[in-house]
Amino acid sequence: MNDETGTGTGTQDTPEGSPGEGTGTGPRPEPLRFFGTTWVNHDSGYNGYAARRIATAAGSLAAAVAACLILRFAYQGIQIANVGSFVTLLVIVMFAICSALAFGHTWEAFKKRPDPARQASLRGLLAIGFVGSLLAYFARSLVEAPGETLHRQEYETALTQHEKRTSRRTRNPSKKRRGA
Repeated sequence: MNDETGTGTGTQDTPEGSPGEGTGTGPRPEPLRFFGTTWVNHDSGYNGYAARRIATAAGSLAAAVAACLILRFAYQGIQIANVGSFVTLLVIVMFAICSALAFGHTWEAFKKRPDPARQASLRGLLAIGFVGSLLAYFARSLVEAPGETLHRQEYETALTQHEKRTSRRTRNPSKKRRGA
């Protein structure tokens, strides 16, 4: 594992889409959290992809259940404080709405890259609705590695562009004959 970037590719530090995937040609796949680059060839041989999907699904569900228990304790604290039914209802509705919005935002982020400015403006909402984000992660990991479709599309596009660029260069351009 590469210490500086946290990626498991190891040999050299090159950005996504640049040469450096072992053979020195072609783009490198972007690693996914908890999956590394096992999502690229998860059908060929055992590389831990299925076990990682099971573990992430179980882990995100367990975290969501633990978060709900913590929210239950917070609700009991509000009841003990006897702040009134309006405040209690307001807190419940706030967590429900923020969780639903966080679920939707997280689910869409698995399909397309979110706008960084919008992501920054929604940071508070996503923090309040963390249960929704955990449930979206759980639901997506039942189908695939969360974000796999997006990364696969980007990786295949980068491979296609790389093949087009390299297929046009059949000869060394520095040895091109100049007009006499």
